[in-house]
Amino acid sequence: MGMVLGKISVETPKYELVRKEDGFEVRDYAPRIIAEVSYDPAEMRSGRDGGFSILADYIGALGKPKNEPAQKIAMTAPVITKQSSSGGAIANAPVIESKSDGRVTMQFVLPSGLTMESIPRPMDERVRVIPLPQQKFGVLGFTGVAGDDLVKNKVELLRKNLAAAGYQVAGDYILARYNPPWTPGFLRTNEVMLPLE
Repeated sequence: MGMVLGKISVETPKYELVRKEDGFEVRDYAPRIIAEVSYDPAEMRSGRDGGFSILADYIGALGKPKNEPAQKIAMTAPVITKQSSSGGAIANAPVIESKSDGRVTMQFVLPSGLTMESIPRPMDERVRVIPLPQQKFGVLGFTGVAGDDLVKNKVELLRKNLAAAGYQVAGDYILARYNPPWTPGFLRTNEVMLPLE
């Protein structure tokens, strides 16, 4: 299925489409800067939304930005989440960090106009700002509420399709969600992404 990003009204990360097949796309993403927070969903009262609100506070999505010099940063899409598997390193971060099992890392891609020098500093020490290098991903888009089972099925399908096409997967999947949480399920755009060699 093609991307339904026509409905997304905010900036999305820039990429070059390398290959498009029925069951996947291969994209080359330009270097970008992300703000991320890692947390244990069991400790976060509101689970997924807990990480979201920490990042939303940082960019000032809901009020005064919690950054210095208190500068609003435009919201972009998608919101990216990744689970660390078996305490291994997180594949697509340039800084390799070990996470204890079950931790979730949530990322916002920052607007492309910002540089590491111009980005406002987070006041919450849980927020990390990290530059990501150019990266190649295999991507599969789908609609609906991105529950664990649906995501798992899509990741397996993407793995199978990429392997059949001769691609080497180089790490864990990430989940990209393009819509605010109040969007009805059938209108939501999601992608599972696997880093490629």
